[in-house]
Amino acid sequence: MIELLISGGPVMVPIGLASVIGLAALLERVFALRLNSIVPRGFAVEVDELCRQERWGDAIALSRKHESPAGRIVRSALESRGQERSAIKERLEEVGRREAAELERFSAVLGTVASIAPLLGLLGTVWGMILTFEVIQQQGMGVVSSLAGGISQALVSTMAGLTVGIPALVGHRWVIARADRHVLALEDLGLMVLEHLCPEEPAA
Repeated sequence: MIELLISGGPVMVPIGLASVIGLAALLERVFALRLNSIVPRGFAVEVDELCRQERWGDAIALSRKHESPAGRIVRSALESRGQERSAIKERLEEVGRREAAELERFSAVLGTVASIAPLLGLLGTVWGMILTFEVIQQQGMGVVSSLAGGISQALVSTMAGLTVGIPALVGHRWVIARADRHVLALEDLGLMVLEHLCPEEPAA
């Protein structure tokens, strides 16, 4: 197996490096985007009940206890209590944008790996074909075994690039979808607290 990878030529080094970086970024996001670390279990129900009872101090204490995106969203709204609805909503949007950016952290790394790995494989393919044609130019088509090295390098590098790029693309899509789901959950939580603080008046 190692000999096969070595036969892919020097382009296998950056492909291997890209695979390590992509795997590390994906594992970090899988761990960070666990549901319980974004919106702790039962947190929304507890906040809703405390807000219904107008126990604002207890709700703030609860949000400080849960140091998570949900806790920071709720705390930012509760600490703005007494201000106009538009001001609280603007504050929620500001904090929400920061939390959304944090949830999508390293997704660009996965996207870059998914894009660059197949291109590196293509580069290895072109390099292998150049070597093949150089052999043809020097020795002609008579000795097939002399052509095998360049063709093998071309195929191995292509396979390696796709092997790294396809999982990275799937991981990138998963991270984006997972982060979007969490962002929607945080928006719902923020709107719930906003309605408790400043109920929207029904249209006339």
